[in-house]
Amino acid sequence: MKDPEATYPIGTPGTPWGDAEISRWSRQQIVRRSYADDVLSVIEQLAQRFEYVEYGRLDVDPLQYPLQALRSRDWSDELPTMLVTGGVHGYETSGVLGALRFLEVAADAYAGRVNLLVAPCVSPWGYERIQRWNHAAIDPNRSFRANSPSQEAAALWSLVEPLRSKISMHIDLHETTDTDESEFRPALAARDGEPFEPGEIPDGFYVVDDSDQPQAEFQNAIIHAVAQVTHIADADANGEIIGSPAVAPGVIRYPLRSLGLCAGMTNAPYRTTTEVYPDSPRTDPETCIAAQMAAVTTAIDFALEHPMRPALGE
Repeated sequence: MKDPEATYPIGTPGTPWGDAEISRWSRQQIVRRSYADDVLSVIEQLAQRFEYVEYGRLDVDPLQYPLQALRSRDWSDELPTMLVTGGVHGYETSGVLGALRFLEVAADAYAGRVNLLVAPCVSPWGYERIQRWNHAAIDPNRSFRANSPSQEAAALWSLVEPLRSKISMHIDLHETTDTDESEFRPALAARDGEPFEPGEIPDGFYVVDDSDQPQAEFQNAIIHAVAQVTHIADADANGEIIGSPAVAPGVIRYPLRSLGLCAGMTNAPYRTTTEVYPDSPRTDPETCIAAQMAAVTTAIDFALEHPMRPALGE
C-alpha cells in the first residue's frame, strides 16, 4: 500500500495537472481484468431473458468498450420503473457483480410488477484497470449533468433522460476501499493541485441519502436488510462517516444532484448510493455481492410498498 503522506509521483505539488500529467497518468494504468469476460459474457447470457440495450461506446476504444444495459422485456408504462446502476467507479467490484447477480437470481421475481433498467458497468475502462477515474482522469461520479465531461456519465444520462420523470427508485452500487485513502484521494489532491488531507475509511456498509430530498425510512430499510448480511459502518469519534454526519446508523447525506452524483440524475423520489467495504477482515467478496443484492431487492420492495410519484419539475 502506498504511503498517502508521500508526494504523489505525478505532477508538481500545488499545481493542477495539465494535459501532459493526465496523459502520463493514463498511460500508467494497466489492464488487470477483462470487461469482456466478467461483464459482457454475462450480459450476453442474460439477454436471453431481458431486453439488451447498447447505449454507447467509449471513444478510447469503441470495440473494447461497448456500454451495455438490460431492461425488462415486459416493459409497460403502467408499471413503476426502477433503475439499478453499478461500476460508475470501475474499481468498485461488488457494484458491478452485484448488479449482474441481481439480474441472474432475483430480477425474475419482479416480472410484471416493475420496469427494470440495469446498467451494471458504467465505466468499463476503469473496471479493467481497477481505477476510479476514466482515461482522462475524470471522476464519472462527479459528472452526471448535461454536457458532461465524462463520456461514461454522458452516455448513461442520455439513456436515462427520456425516463427521468418516470423512475420511482434509483440505487447506485458502490464500494469504499482502502485504496480510496492510499491512492485515489492522494491522486485527486495532486490532480487538482491541492494538499492531501488524510481521512478515515469506515469499516462496514453504509448508504448515502439525498440531503435535498431525504427519505429516512427508505434508507433505514436498506440498512436493516443489509445488516442481516454484513456489518454496518459505525460513525467515527466525531459522529461522522467519511467526513459527513451520520444521521442514522449507516446513513449519511449528500446533495446528490449538485455534486453531479449518479444517484441524483433522475427525479426518482427514492434515491440512494450504497457503499460496501470489501477490505474488512469481517467480510469476503461473496458477502459484498450479497450485501449489494440485499440493498437492491429491499430498495425495490420498499418503493413498491410505499409508492410515490416521481417529481415532474426538477
